[in-house]
Amino acid sequence: MRFHRLILSVCLLLPSLFAIAQQPRVAIDSMNTALREFRHSVRQDIRDYRDSIRDERRICKENPHEVRIGWGDQLFETLVWYNQPHPTIYPESYKGQYEERYRYTQHWFAEYQYRIRYWVNVGAMIDYSGVVWDKVQRKGTGEEVKREKNCNFHNIAIMATARFTYMHSKYVLLYSGLGAGLNINTGSEIDYRGRKKVLAPALNLTVLGMSVGNEKWFGAVEFGGLYSLMNKHEVYLAGSRMFTLSVGCRF
Repeated sequence: MRFHRLILSVCLLLPSLFAIAQQPRVAIDSMNTALREFRHSVRQDIRDYRDSIRDERRICKENPHEVRIGWGDQLFETLVWYNQPHPTIYPESYKGQYEERYRYTQHWFAEYQYRIRYWVNVGAMIDYSGVVWDKVQRKGTGEEVKREKNCNFHNIAIMATARFTYMHSKYVLLYSGLGAGLNINTGSEIDYRGRKKVLAPALNLTVLGMSVGNEKWFGAVEFGGLYSLMNKHEVYLAGSRMFTLSVGCRF
């Protein structure tokens, strides 16, 4: 009787023992499956990247020319040139000169680039921006005496440019860029040296740019800055055009 009970107990324990013995093998099989899937995923990613590089090289040969037009902000100008408040605590005989009603044209630019490699473009860009305001003479009470309208200055930057693309996909490119050249500052104002037109070096930095589109048409957004100065007394652009939007085509 005891022997029969022993046999029954062993029979009942065998499935549990078998399951315990199988656990390491199940874990190993599961790990091997995960490794195979990971290797397959990595190989597929590598194939996709190689395909994208081949596509870019093909586009480079088929559509090496690129033209675009765009808009940029005037944050620097908005912060530096703004309406001057006129107090009303002076006697009526006092006359003060104030600058009011500032208008900002924003930045407008056009650029041409030629793709010499799938990762580097070179070209040229022209950028225009301006500020317009009124000079107003007021009495101490705030009453307007005289207004000279549409005083202005303008900046025209002409630069050679280079762009370096470091991420390619079918529809999205990520890149950085650099531009260097000359800025022409002119307008109705005369500077402290008695000049109405000044030439100064210009530098444009594209810290991060993203282009979205197909082989022919695209839109782009960039973050960076446009700079032009001779010294601390002759600063024409400093951190202007920090954000730009543009559209373009390749052919």
